[in-house]
Amino acid sequence: MIKWSLERRRQALPPDPAPGSFPIAQPTFRGRAPSGELSATWVGHSTVLLQLGAINVLTDPMWSDRASPVSFAGPRRFVPPAVSFDALPVLDVVLISHNHYDHLDRASVRTLARRMPKIDWVVPLGLLGLLRSWGVDRVREVDWWETVELPTAGGVVTVASTPAQHFSARGLWDRGRTLWCSWAIAAEGRRAFFAGDTAYHPEFAAIGKRYGPFDLSMLPVGAYEPRWFMKTVHMNPPEALRAYAELTGSRAGELAMLPIHWGTFRLTDEAMQEPPEWTSRLWSEAGYNSDRLWLLQHGETRRLVVGGR
Repeated sequence: MIKWSLERRRQALPPDPAPGSFPIAQPTFRGRAPSGELSATWVGHSTVLLQLGAINVLTDPMWSDRASPVSFAGPRRFVPPAVSFDALPVLDVVLISHNHYDHLDRASVRTLARRMPKIDWVVPLGLLGLLRSWGVDRVREVDWWETVELPTAGGVVTVASTPAQHFSARGLWDRGRTLWCSWAIAAEGRRAFFAGDTAYHPEFAAIGKRYGPFDLSMLPVGAYEPRWFMKTVHMNPPEALRAYAELTGSRAGELAMLPIHWGTFRLTDEAMQEPPEWTSRLWSEAGYNSDRLWLLQHGETRRLVVGGR
């Protein structure tokens, strides 16, 4: 961190984007999707409303203005949450990837727990006590490669914790004390993968073989510069597309990818517009189906229906 801080003082970083550079779309999700449909609405950063038929799943809820333990400092949002708490449908499951402030936000957890006490929360090892202290009653913690089936009002959803290459910490003395993970989700004949925060690692192909094929892979593409520092914890767009190819195997380019973890907070040194532009260019160069790159605006909803798009 000290080396990175000194390096940043000696160089000119790309300017912050102008206000309105990342537009907000009007979401088009429904309270419950029809049977067999998969839809995803990007709230911002790594927060996605995933609807698998009548089952509603939310990933890494983050509604606060800053990704920080305090309200007056730390990375601040460039784009407000594109879906308000009041507009959310009834949630069945919330998945947490790890305990960093931009992925596990106390205020957001408390609000959801108060408004929807019947949500089933699934978290990596070590986080059960923290969520209970924030008012969450229904919470399960799991290890890598562990699978749980959750009965919900919309049917049964299966979630599996899968390996990720990252780390955990909320203070100076708790680094690595809790687990971090990605998630495989299956329900209504649909399968999705939520990577959370991760660097590229050698387990993506094994995850795809065990839990795929994934109709949708939600993969982080931002917060990757400088590479000497970020390579071990965050993917850049070429690594994200490599992970996508390994998750999808022979069906790469046919199955959807949703880039996340860009455009909401400025966390690292690359220009905030670079991740989506680079991802789009690489997707086109690979010859993939352009309809299967779900490069969404904040708030935008995209869906797959039975038997096709």
